[in-house]
Amino acid sequence: MTGLQDRLTPQQVEEFGREMDELRARIVADLGADDVEYIQNVIKTQRGLEVTGRALMYAGFFPPAWLAGVGALSLAKILDNMEIGHNVMHGQYDWTRDPALSSQRFEWDNVAPAENWRHSHNYIHHTYTNIVDKDRDVGYGILRIDPAQKWHPYYLGNPVYATLLAIFFQWGVMLHDLEVDRLVKGERKWSEFREERRRIGRKMGTQIGKDYVLFPLLTGPLAPLTFAGNAAANLTRNLWAFGIIFCGHFPADVESFSEEETENETRGQWYLRQILGSANITGGKLFHVLSGNLSHQIEHHLFPDIPARRYPQIAGEVRAICAKYGLPYHTGPLHKQLWSVARKIVKFALPGSGDSTPEPATVERDRTPAAA
Repeated sequence: MTGLQDRLTPQQVEEFGREMDELRARIVADLGADDVEYIQNVIKTQRGLEVTGRALMYAGFFPPAWLAGVGALSLAKILDNMEIGHNVMHGQYDWTRDPALSSQRFEWDNVAPAENWRHSHNYIHHTYTNIVDKDRDVGYGILRIDPAQKWHPYYLGNPVYATLLAIFFQWGVMLHDLEVDRLVKGERKWSEFREERRRIGRKMGTQIGKDYVLFPLLTGPLAPLTFAGNAAANLTRNLWAFGIIFCGHFPADVESFSEEETENETRGQWYLRQILGSANITGGKLFHVLSGNLSHQIEHHLFPDIPARRYPQIAGEVRAICAKYGLPYHTGPLHKQLWSVARKIVKFALPGSGDSTPEPATVERDRTPAAA
């Protein structure tokens, strides 16, 4: 864990916070028709890909058509979850007053109910980012990913648990708000999650019925191939989402925090924690779109309710502000970030891995002397 209070003087922290507030205010004041047109075009593209993918399943007897259908449906599910669902449910388009873009009404193509996700992600994760024992995204209640998490023989299975979580990621997200690890330990009771379980049951029925009953039956004798195609598309989306999310939160040098050091946190200190607890992924425009612009995880953690399409536009300015105050700006290509995350998953599976030995850096870092 890092000492937030040791990074900058109190005056510098507040100056840093004011600069971030000013940047946010400029972007909010500039929101308009271009942002609406962008998200509407993404939605049209997603729907077109889904229709194409479903239609190609009717030609599943022809392998190239089946593969093309799986590809189109995979892209549709990725866009739905990453660039549309995640961002709309963050309230990034609530200012439009469009019911189709309302964070409270939107439901995504995922077994995790939107209402449950908004609590576990929008509130818990984005309020307590990387605070051990508060932010449940630190290890997802399954993995040891930080030295502050006490080692237990259970964590020897870290690589296996991570692999299973990647394969079944939407199901892991679904269970996230139930705090299953605490239920197993007896720290919470099933009765406390009655409403969450009701929503999960209803959403599971919808998703399983759609992907594994209705659409396969609609293709008649090709039902087994359609079933397999839908499963492949869900697997592709799961692996992609897991990779992007873990690369934004757990590479080397991304820091964690204790409850004590974040008590009575000011706005400036909150911004500082987001910078230190996040990492970006470099890539091209299509890569950023398919990642939901979570390849700009730093900017997302700073401004979660600003349309994600704006993150690439402000990344340079955020990086310059970080350099001005001598703060790191973690970024690197996908393969290096994935390797860094994999190393941590293996490292923290082992006993004696709770020391302060730093991980080898695999990401770019901007670090200049702090502003006077």
